[in-house]
Amino acid sequence: MKRTTLSLIACATALAAVTGFAAVSAPDGSGTDTAAPAARLPVERTSLLCPAPSTSDLAETAYTSFTPVTKGADEKGSATLTTAESADATEDGKSDEKDDKGEKKEKPVLQPEAPGTPAAGKTTGADTPALIGTAEGGHAPGWTVQQTTEVAAGTGRGLQGVNCGAPDTEFWFPGAGTTTGRTDYVHLTNPDDSAAVVDIELYGKDGALKTTVGEGVTVPPHSSESILLSTLSEVKQTDLTVHVGVRSGRVGAAVQALDDKTGGDWLTAAADPASDLVLPGIPKDATAVRLVLFTPGGTDADLKVRLASPSGLITPAGHETVHVKAGMTTGVDLGEVTRGEAGSLVLTPTDRAVPVVAAVRVVRGKGDEQESAFIPASDPVGARATVADNRAKSTTLALSAPGEAAQVKVTASAGTEGGTPATKTYTIKAGTTQNVEAPVPAGLKGSYALTVETVSGGPVHASRTLTGSDDDVAAFTVQTLPDDRGTVSVPNADEDLSVVQK
Repeated sequence: MKRTTLSLIACATALAAVTGFAAVSAPDGSGTDTAAPAARLPVERTSLLCPAPSTSDLAETAYTSFTPVTKGADEKGSATLTTAESADATEDGKSDEKDDKGEKKEKPVLQPEAPGTPAAGKTTGADTPALIGTAEGGHAPGWTVQQTTEVAAGTGRGLQGVNCGAPDTEFWFPGAGTTTGRTDYVHLTNPDDSAAVVDIELYGKDGALKTTVGEGVTVPPHSSESILLSTLSEVKQTDLTVHVGVRSGRVGAAVQALDDKTGGDWLTAAADPASDLVLPGIPKDATAVRLVLFTPGGTDADLKVRLASPSGLITPAGHETVHVKAGMTTGVDLGEVTRGEAGSLVLTPTDRAVPVVAAVRVVRGKGDEQESAFIPASDPVGARATVADNRAKSTTLALSAPGEAAQVKVTASAGTEGGTPATKTYTIKAGTTQNVEAPVPAGLKGSYALTVETVSGGPVHASRTLTGSDDDVAAFTVQTLPDDRGTVSVPNADEDLSVVQK
C-alpha cells in the first residue's frame, strides 16, 4: 500500500535556440549508454487525511504537524488542514456555516509552521470532524500530522494514536474484530472534488463473509464516513481482515478498534502483500501479543516466525512456523513473546514465496488496567521517516535491522513551544532490535518530532511507542515509521544535437 501519494515533478530543460528542445540521452549505437542518472527531487504537493478521532464526550485530542527541512525544496509554500463534512450531513443537504461570500468557514485545529518547526493544536469532545490536509512547495516533502486522543473512560478508553495517512485506492487491515465487547469502525475520507465509490470486504477464519452493505459505498466530495463493521456482517469473528478497494476516486482509510476491557487504538493499513514482512517495535513489557495474517492470493502460505531481539534473531518456542490458508484470516497467540526485551517480528517464507499481509495486536498491563494497540507490517525507513508528537519521558523509539547491520541518524526537532534541536547516530547490529535513547531537544517545551534517516547498511524498520500521562494505567499507542517519500526520482534531460539531423 502506498504510504504517501506524490505529485510527480514536471521537469523541462531550456536549451539553446539551435536545438529548440531537449531529449533524454539514449545509446548512440556504439554500445555505450550515455543516459544521465536520475536525480531525486523534493515533491511539490502532499495530501494527508485524519479520521474523526472519537465519539466520546471525554475525548481530548492533540494534533501535531511537522515538515522536516529538505535540501533543494522550494522556499515558498504552505500547509493547511480543513474540516471534512460528515457524509450524513452532505447527503442531507446540510453544510458548515458559510461566510458573507457563501464560502465555508474553516476553523483549523492548528496552523502548520515552517519546515523544521512543529505546531500543535487541541480539541475536546465527540464532535471533532475528520481533517483534510494539503501541503505545497517547501512544506510538502515529508509532511506529517499526528493525531493523539486520550479517552478517560468507556469503550476504547486509553490512548489512541494515528499518523494521518495519504489518500490511496487499496488498503489491507488484518487485526479487526466483531466479537462481543468489540466495536470496530472503518473510517473513509474523500479529499477530492468528486465522489469516491468504495467496496469493503471482510475475511474471517473461514474465508470471505457475505455482505452487500459494504459494496459500492459512496463517499461524497470533501467528506468522511465511518462504518461499523458489525453492520456489514452478523458473523462474530475474533480476527478479521478488512479490505478497502476503491472503484473510483481515492480515499484515506483507517480502522478504529475499540474494546470494552482492553481500551482501543487505530489500526492503520498494513504494508503491501509480500512474502517477507517486519512488524517493528513490540513494547518490551507487552503482556499479550496476537499475530493476525491473511493471504489475498489463491495459494496457502507457510511462514517462519522469528523475533529480532537485542541479541539477535530468535525463534519463539512453540511458534516456529505459521500456516496461512488462502483467503482466510489466521490468528496466533504469541503470549509474552518479548520477555522484557525490545523485539520486532520477522516473517519469512519457509519454502515458496506467497504474498501476505499481517499485523499484531499488543496488550500492556494486567486486570482492569489493560490497554491495547496495533503494529502492522511496515515498509523500511528508507531515506527518511518522521513521527510527530513525542513527549519527554513518554517516548520509546525502536530500531530494527532484520538483515544487514545499519547506521541511522535520528534528529529531534525543536519543541512546539520552544527548545533546541538535537541529533544522535546509532549503529544497529544485524538481526537485532534496539530501543534507543532518542535525542530530546535541549530546553524542551511542548512536544517534538523525531526524524530517522538511514546513513548506511541494510534496511531499517522503526516504530515509536507513546505512553499516557497516567502512570497507573498502561495507556499507549504505537506508530510505525515507513519512508516518507519526500523525494521522487526524475530522469535528467541532456542536450542531444543528433535529433535535429534525423
